[in-house]
Amino acid sequence: MDDQQPELPLPFPELSGDLPLMPARMVNEYQYCPRLAYLEWVQGEWADSADTVDGRFKHRRVDKPGGDLPPSGTLDETTPIHARSITLSSNRLGLIAKMDLIEGDADSVTPVDYKRGKRPHVAHGAYDPERVQLCIQGMILEEHGYTCCQGILYYVASKDRVRIEFDAELRALTHNAIDGLRLIAIGGQTPEPLEDSPKCPRCSLVGICLPDEVQFLKYQRTEPRPLAVARNEALPIYVQAHHAKVAKRGETLEISIDDHKVQTARLIDTSQLVLMGNIYVTTPTLHELMARGIPVSWYSYGGWFLGHTIGTGHKNIELRAAQYRASFEPHTCLRLARQFIAAKILNCRTLLRRNWRGAEKPEQILALLKRDAANVTRAADLPMLLGLEGAAAARYFAAFPHLIKQPNTGSYTFDFTTRNRRPPSDPVNALLSFAYAVLVRSWTVTLSAVGFDPYCGFYHQPRYGRPALALDLMEAYRPLIADSVVIQTINNGEIRPSDFIAAAGSVALTPDGRKRFLAAFERRLSHEITHPLFGYAVSYRRLMELQARLLGRYLLGDIPEYPEFRTR
Repeated sequence: MDDQQPELPLPFPELSGDLPLMPARMVNEYQYCPRLAYLEWVQGEWADSADTVDGRFKHRRVDKPGGDLPPSGTLDETTPIHARSITLSSNRLGLIAKMDLIEGDADSVTPVDYKRGKRPHVAHGAYDPERVQLCIQGMILEEHGYTCCQGILYYVASKDRVRIEFDAELRALTHNAIDGLRLIAIGGQTPEPLEDSPKCPRCSLVGICLPDEVQFLKYQRTEPRPLAVARNEALPIYVQAHHAKVAKRGETLEISIDDHKVQTARLIDTSQLVLMGNIYVTTPTLHELMARGIPVSWYSYGGWFLGHTIGTGHKNIELRAAQYRASFEPHTCLRLARQFIAAKILNCRTLLRRNWRGAEKPEQILALLKRDAANVTRAADLPMLLGLEGAAAARYFAAFPHLIKQPNTGSYTFDFTTRNRRPPSDPVNALLSFAYAVLVRSWTVTLSAVGFDPYCGFYHQPRYGRPALALDLMEAYRPLIADSVVIQTINNGEIRPSDFIAAAGSVALTPDGRKRFLAAFERRLSHEITHPLFGYAVSYRRLMELQARLLGRYLLGDIPEYPEFRTR
């Protein structure tokens, strides 16, 4: 007796209402990796790689519509069919496909799908994902009344045409892939990542999927391979000149003052546009930046972060739903808040140990901060945690003057006695406040790009106009990035006492001093460190995105704990 039960077909009812058609390319992705298909189709993730860019380039000819595909009942036996870039769909199948090329005549039509690489020498002449995608195109053509029993895969690199028969075996494989993708999409659960798969390193979504990191954190198996993500050379553009104007000119941003052009920057090299004070941005410029996913951050002239402008935002509603659910669970909020603050205190401790300028080592302060971090992990509630954080912060800032080199001249000195804000009353506090404002902007943009709502936090409770989640995530990075830049710019002489102005009891940076400080801040974000958990080198800029995605993996149930970053 056969103890294996055959698979039963899962018929799909004809689409109705606003249910989306499933692209043939997504079924290809599912056959290749179910997790990849889920991230792209359900969660709306996407990232370019060298392969995807090269593929678009090699598709440029067939992506231009050309020729005509007459209705199936009007085919002329004497006229050959040669139509490029044809999009067809089927409500009965619930599928849609963009076909690179359709060849044929009155008897039969053949879809031709272009592939960027070389022909693989494998069984069936091609890999299953490509065969399945081509078979879907044939099935859709049949739904439109054409006769289609085979297709062709054209490999651009080797200039080979591989004929694929749409036999019963391939059709069954295709139906299983279609039904499998529908099943995981309806289930609402991200599939497990592939384990130590050779597919992962070249995948364009490896930095989003984090397959090795998830497997390592969940099962403590093989250490992660280094992240093979493309290096993003784009950097923020800061504009702070009074009454400056930013306009789009072709593929560049043109910055002018009083109608005189002073600077240009290529859009492709721009990651963010940061505006400080009364800056005018033209409507076409805003439209182009939103279309490209480039955020605009707005600051007051004094350096307070006001907000940012983005396009329609990330499509990953699953992540935001999980974030909102967790924000209403007191135990989850407390669990995450403990990790945020413990990491902050330990990183403050490391900063003191590395930058101490006194003759004697601060053994007592380091021991007390270590005790504070241990106490934080046992805090019973958020108010208690807030008190422990305040005590640790007071201890840390009391020792902060021992990290600063004092200049010999200048109307101001870098004397620092206590942390104060709104307004800062001395140069060091002015630098700290400005650095924190820039850091919270960086986190707000990163969280928005990943798919979070930056205004819904776990430790910092929601308040009008406050990016609570950005404030949560930046806690561990205050000493590593913001405080570190303040110490570096003072001790290296990049910021001098003459770079500050005083008015109405407050102290602020001059425009020239602010320019030099921002340059130092961006250099710090580009600084590479070795991740203490995963063992590979990563810049602080990339680390922020990595940590945001790990928080998302935790909230979505991929990993059991959120691993906060603690420097060695």
